[in-house]
Amino acid sequence: MKSLNEELKEVVCIIKKYMEAEEISLGRDSLKERLLPPSGARPATVKAAKPTIDILKEEALSCTRCDLSETRTNVVFGAGNTKAALMFVGEAPGMQEDLQGLPFVGRAGALLTKIIESIGLKRSDVYIANVLKCRPPENRNPLPTEILTCEEYLIKQIEFIKPKVICALGKFAAQTLLRTQEPITKLRGRFYDYHHAKLMPTFHPAYLLRNPQDKKLVWEDMKKIRKELGANNE
Repeated sequence: MKSLNEELKEVVCIIKKYMEAEEISLGRDSLKERLLPPSGARPATVKAAKPTIDILKEEALSCTRCDLSETRTNVVFGAGNTKAALMFVGEAPGMQEDLQGLPFVGRAGALLTKIIESIGLKRSDVYIANVLKCRPPENRNPLPTEILTCEEYLIKQIEFIKPKVICALGKFAAQTLLRTQEPITKLRGRFYDYHHAKLMPTFHPAYLLRNPQDKKLVWEDMKKIRKELGANNE
């Protein structure tokens, strides 16, 4: 296989031979007229494509930065209102999310929908994403290297959406965003400044399915989020 330098040398050689052939057939002056703009003409400028969340999504859909790209069915980039005031961030896709390419579509997703509706919103009003965009095999916990590799996508999503409030669902999302090892039981229930947003950690819906007695704690957290969103609209 040829190296990049060898391929570049071949391209330069081909261009040089073309220039020499054109110079012979057309004459040096004629060739210059074809290659240079008319006197006084301004050279065309090429505008770089402005970064958007759609461009970021296209990049994520073909991502092969870590080994999870070899076992996933679909990249689960995120979904919802890209101008949302409220953004939910979970841990990683599960089996149903991996199959459908959408976040929170299983039992935990149905519970998240109810949580969103409890403060007078719909899923279409908010944006939902995960720290990891690909499912870890057997739904194991995300590895530190996977989080470090993938979190750039999440940070850029937040920058594009500019939510007023971020609700971090579960310890992995909260610890990743807040750069802390504090357990979710100590983190939840209060706001933290995160860039230009307020971040509220709370329990993950999957945890609530196993521990329904803690739903009342999430309700308390959601009431604080509702109040914060109301204050932003005043």
